Amino acid sequence: MRGSVEENKALKRFGDRVGYTEADLRHFEAGDPRLRQMERLGRAAARYSIAVEVVEARNCNSGYQPGDRFILDVDGNFIPKFCPPRLCVYAVSQMTVPVALINERLSEDLDPNQFHFMHQVRCLDVGVACGGYGEVRFEVKVVPRVKEAKPRPREK
Repeated sequence: MRGSVEENKALKRFGDRVGYTEADLRHFEAGDPRLRQMERLGRAAARYSIAVEVVEARNCNSGYQPGDRFILDVDGNFIPKFCPPRLCVYAVSQMTVPVALINERLSEDLDPNQFHFMHQVRCLDVGVACGGYGEVRFEVKVVPRVKEAKPRPREK
């Protein structure tokens, strides 16, 4: 590591969490945009969560209903106690782009909800009328950090 990178607390915390070796740490140099991302997402983690809410659902095989929510940390990790019990790969995969956009905005100290593309996404299933099985639409946004002790009960 060179210069101020050696004292970078965000890199140290992140490296400890993910298991970076000394050899891994040598890949970071002053000015590396990954360091800015680590620093700013580290600060944002205490303030924000990412909420993905079902706004429309028909014939969903995983049972998603309007109002169901998935809560993610700002790094894009699902927090299981705040998510439906079943995670559908066809739905979850569609959350990648908006979560990446949110990450980028947070790393640039910009309002994380002011991205212009993909505030809403759909699962990959096209619905019965189009030769599929069901369909679900989700809204993705940043909310104040969710840290309640217990999630709200899922209505049936």
